[in-house]
Amino acid sequence: MDVGHVLLLVAAGVAAGVVNAVAGGGSLITFPSLLGIGLPSVEANVTNSVSVFPGYVSSVAGSRADLAGQGRRLFWILPTSVAGGAAGCALLLGTPARAFEVVVPFLVLAATATLAFQDRLRALVGRTGHGDRRVALQVVVFVGAVYGGYFGAALGVMYVAALALVLDESLNRINALKNVLSACVGLVTVVVFAAFANIHWGAVLVVAPATVVGGYAGARLARRLPAPVLKGLIVTFGAVIGVVLLWRAFR
Repeated sequence: MDVGHVLLLVAAGVAAGVVNAVAGGGSLITFPSLLGIGLPSVEANVTNSVSVFPGYVSSVAGSRADLAGQGRRLFWILPTSVAGGAAGCALLLGTPARAFEVVVPFLVLAATATLAFQDRLRALVGRTGHGDRRVALQVVVFVGAVYGGYFGAALGVMYVAALALVLDESLNRINALKNVLSACVGLVTVVVFAAFANIHWGAVLVVAPATVVGGYAGARLARRLPAPVLKGLIVTFGAVIGVVLLWRAFR
């Protein structure tokens, strides 16, 4: 890598850390940047997954105040997140990517629409029993983790949208929970890809510290935003990300 490549990756890492903490979708900044410095697509994907993990961790640190009282919930869903993340990694390393690439844009756009019409949808599912909601939470966590292990872009958008349907919590607390789940999936991808995939460690050493700075700053920013503003940002990011992924899949 030359100096220009390093500067590009630093800027992309900081921006991605902020976006991941506030709304999710930062990988759509770092992933194209890694492609831009000449990495093949699969190597860029796994390198990106490893690179953004520290940013997820710093996002958790920045949003820890909104995790108060959610320890028991995390105890029950983190194993599900680990299992889903491992399954997603296995899909990436063991199957062709084309079919999933076609589906991903529609998943992202569906998640964004779910969040945009959250109140109406929650009214439709409002009669769901507490036990059913716990099952739904496990399903949401697992499916999201599979997606995160495979590709991960807009994982935060999808998690926030789905969690808002099954949890009676403020958007800030759901956003904090999303940060923990994203970090958990990120840790799984680091372990699996480090063992079985071809990672460009030089790029990781540049991008990872930058995502830490951006992730912590973004999480602090998210806590200070009113819920309607945060929701608007997440919906906007999700719509843009979905359109970009759709263009990439069918260009």
